[in-house]
Amino acid sequence: MKSILTKALKKSVFKRRAFFILSDVLLISSALYISFWLRFNGEIPAQYNKTIYYYVALALICKLFFFLLYNLYDVSWRFVGLDELIRVFKAVSFGSLALGMSLYLLRLIEPFSSTVFPRSILIIDYIFSLILIGSLRISKRVVLEGLKSTLKFKGPLRKILIVGAGSAGEQIVRDMKRERNSNFMPIGFIDDDPSKKNIKIHGVKVLGRKEDIPEIIKRYEIDEVLIAIPSAESKQIKSIVEIIREVKPMRNIKILPGTTDLVNGKVSLSDVKKVRLEDLLGREPVKIDYSSIQGFIKGKTVLVTGAGGSIGSEVVKTVSKFSPKRLIALDNDETELFYLQNRIKDSNNRIVYTVGDIKDLRRVEDIFETYSPNIVIHTAAYKHVPILENHLKEAVKTNILGTKILAEQSIKSGVEKFVSVSTDKAINPTSIMGATKRCSEELLKELNCKDKTKFISVRFGNVLGSRGSVITVFQKQIKSGGPVTVTHPEMKRYFMSTPEAVLLTLEASSFGMGGEVFVLDMGEPVKIIDLAKEMIRLSGYEPDVDIPIVFINPRPGEKLFEEILSAEEGTEPTDHNKIFTARNTKTKALNDIYSKIEQISQLSIEKGNEKEIVKMLKQIVPTYKLGENLKKII
Repeated sequence: MKSILTKALKKSVFKRRAFFILSDVLLISSALYISFWLRFNGEIPAQYNKTIYYYVALALICKLFFFLLYNLYDVSWRFVGLDELIRVFKAVSFGSLALGMSLYLLRLIEPFSSTVFPRSILIIDYIFSLILIGSLRISKRVVLEGLKSTLKFKGPLRKILIVGAGSAGEQIVRDMKRERNSNFMPIGFIDDDPSKKNIKIHGVKVLGRKEDIPEIIKRYEIDEVLIAIPSAESKQIKSIVEIIREVKPMRNIKILPGTTDLVNGKVSLSDVKKVRLEDLLGREPVKIDYSSIQGFIKGKTVLVTGAGGSIGSEVVKTVSKFSPKRLIALDNDETELFYLQNRIKDSNNRIVYTVGDIKDLRRVEDIFETYSPNIVIHTAAYKHVPILENHLKEAVKTNILGTKILAEQSIKSGVEKFVSVSTDKAINPTSIMGATKRCSEELLKELNCKDKTKFISVRFGNVLGSRGSVITVFQKQIKSGGPVTVTHPEMKRYFMSTPEAVLLTLEASSFGMGGEVFVLDMGEPVKIIDLAKEMIRLSGYEPDVDIPIVFINPRPGEKLFEEILSAEEGTEPTDHNKIFTARNTKTKALNDIYSKIEQISQLSIEKGNEKEIVKMLKQIVPTYKLGENLKKII
């Protein structure tokens, strides 16, 4: 099937090029002949009857050479734009110049020496060539756009107001106008630049400034507002969104992605998306050293555990872009691996989707023996705080024993770097989840001294839209009509977009020397009540009017405020302003941590012993504060 499509594509390209070449031959010949005809008032002298054919052949050689040089035969006929017309202008200009120089050099050679070539014909020929060649290139677009203006659309036209009359806004309007089946009708632009007031871009007028948006929406009965300012920061976007919301109901607010997400600054209708939380949370863009990550990943075999999860799947997606030799996506949930495989394009067949449990020693050994990974990125973990409070042995088995099995096997196999994704809940933990993740951090610091494998932990807070996060819970509650349940009016959390967290994790891993616990700067904490209100508004409703918000008590193990650092640690800066290193605070009491973790791992697979597990967690993590349900068992 693939070969059939390839052949069909090649055939289509050949037909297009052949059509344009033959058309250009005809147009170049016609332009020169018409030039002679006009120059001599409709009657070409007999002396040129023979030489005119030589002139035509020379014109074809000179002009087609430059047409090929400027790639005039690799142009999409339907989507010809200014760039293509500039190439036509250059190719015709240089072709005509070459023709003139050739005629000058050949005037001493027969049959050219016997006749005088009028210089005015060169000028007339240049003008006609430019008009005819340019008209051919742009003809299909003109016809299609002319037809579009007379066609009746299947659905009703949507009136669009575009905020931003810059390059991105211009490209979007152009795309709306040339898309044959588009039901978008651009009504006007909004721009705060006073010099743009009342100017027209592709026939669409700049109607006013940002403050005029509510009045313009009402006057023109706007259906949708599009924010076309890729360089805008979150605060600017939030300000615009709040102005738009003064008009009720205005549920359709769309946005273009940021400049870092666009390729070569070019945008189209396919880039337009709904305004999301990450557009409004107020975080500044993060600079990523992609070359550092490329050097870390390229040509290496990378094993990603928990590949089907929110973080793991983003790690797989991101790592695949940095040219790994092989990428092993490991998860115990085959359904999530199936979905992941369908989401990621793997044209080079570098990704191996592998089902397995990190607690299964023999399965882990088999994976390491089969693939010999150079890098392990460990994201697999049990993470839901309230659930794990009642299943502490399962938390220990996955978060501690599973990490221990992977780490030990990494040492045996000669893995270069082992990177573990940790959490802000590991600081002064008040939950089993936080305590077990802190134990795994301490284990990796201890193992870092045992062999060549470098062990690194990277700690950050909540990621936007992760599976089972407060955001996905709110989305479901809003969809069902509410109420939205918030634990406490003062509860705060740090939030970061998943791609940003993964890229920073990879960059930290690239320069980590082993034994570090890196801490990502999560920006300012966000009140959960404010998050809930913003999500309700993004869904087109009014908080406590359309969708009620109710408060419930904190669940077992939950804090009102998550910490990234604590007094027991402190941080040291790195070369990246968003990445810090937690100071190593290992004490004599933790020198035997490895033996303690071996004991607690063994207890997790034996019957009973919850009391001993909790006591040992307290020994390994002295700052661990037990929840009420666990206080009862010790």
